[in-house]
Amino acid sequence: MYSVHDWAEVHRLHREGLPQAGIARRLKMSRNTVSRLLKLSDPPAYARAAGPSMLDPYKDEIAAMLGSDPKVASTVILEHLRRRGYPGGRTILKDHLGEVRPQFLAARAFQRTSYLPGELSHGDWWHTGQHIPVGKGATREAFGWVMTLPHSAAHAVVYSFSMTMADLLAALLRCFERLGGVPEAIAVDNDSSIVATGKGRTAVLHPEVAALTGHLGLKVIVLEPGKPESKGQVERTNGYLETSFLPLRTFASLADLQAQSDHWTTEVAYRRHHRRVGARVGEAWMVEKGYLQALPDLLPDVDRRTEVRVTKDGFIRVGNVDYSVPPGLSGRRLGVRISPAEVIVHLEGKEIARHARSYVPADVVLAPAHARALRLARKARSRLRGGDVEVPVVDLGRYDRAFGISPARVVDQDVDPASENGSWGFSEGRSVEEVAR
Repeated sequence: MYSVHDWAEVHRLHREGLPQAGIARRLKMSRNTVSRLLKLSDPPAYARAAGPSMLDPYKDEIAAMLGSDPKVASTVILEHLRRRGYPGGRTILKDHLGEVRPQFLAARAFQRTSYLPGELSHGDWWHTGQHIPVGKGATREAFGWVMTLPHSAAHAVVYSFSMTMADLLAALLRCFERLGGVPEAIAVDNDSSIVATGKGRTAVLHPEVAALTGHLGLKVIVLEPGKPESKGQVERTNGYLETSFLPLRTFASLADLQAQSDHWTTEVAYRRHHRRVGARVGEAWMVEKGYLQALPDLLPDVDRRTEVRVTKDGFIRVGNVDYSVPPGLSGRRLGVRISPAEVIVHLEGKEIARHARSYVPADVVLAPAHARALRLARKARSRLRGGDVEVPVVDLGRYDRAFGISPARVVDQDVDPASENGSWGFSEGRSVEEVAR
């Protein structure tokens, strides 16, 4: 069973133009496996490991060996581990090397300060320190995912109110759209929104991050902790934004911050002459855009999906905000799709509610239709508890009229449900209303 990381690496190498036989040799897979993974448009389902591995105590030593020689054979590593008491076999060692070796090879390949156009990007979270109004008198700090192209010094920023994996996935796509394409690789910190386990060269990406980068054909290089100089371009860009974009500005909303930032990038940052580049940033960016990979025609869906239970009063909670749903669903589990702008609720695959996403702490988002239905339902429950229920008087004479029976001509007889024709009898001269009474 191959993982989402195998799927992502196979698709990335195929997008780079490597034939299937070459991919099989590089990743030490069979050609049939490579062919099967290429036929999968979506990554295989992620399954968390059942428990610790015999290899866990030796992973730091493996990392040290790969740091000295990223191409060292698994048999050589196994020989060294045996001397140190490793009791496991070669198979789990090869599986582990298949996950971590690409990081060491990539790090070795990109250990230089100049890059070809379209070869590399840098990415990092930026703490803006700006508290943006979110409504009802509340504010939230804005964060920016900053992405730069070191060759041209071009950059893009996408803002959010948190730095989760879901924020990262949306920001990556929106930054690539602003930059006009996808570079070969991106260098990032060992950030929890990107890395599931491990550090630096031993880092394992979140399956969702690996799936997105596989769709885009993007190689991710996770830097060793404490080495910000390895992505110095984005560090310098963050400082440039703080000193040249933020001063003397105010922002009415996150959308206003994004709009002002995009305008400033185009009209100011891209028009400046960059000494290292030797040209205006915008001019160098126009050249580098020709070397970037095109984004897929259909962009991957990066909205977050989860399930939540409806509360007794008809709400679901997403983050620390309550959103209304139609009444009568108390206790049911509903599917929720969450984007930076919307919260969409589904019941058995059918959309039943759609709300603009709120970032107000402890907010309550109530749709007018849901509010009316809730009020009516509460009034009905209150009247039932108080016994104040109006029962309309039923006109029983309609049954006489329906069957064409005159009350004066009804024959008197006892009710005999077990009679031959199963009919009901009436006393002579008595109407249906009188019998019913």
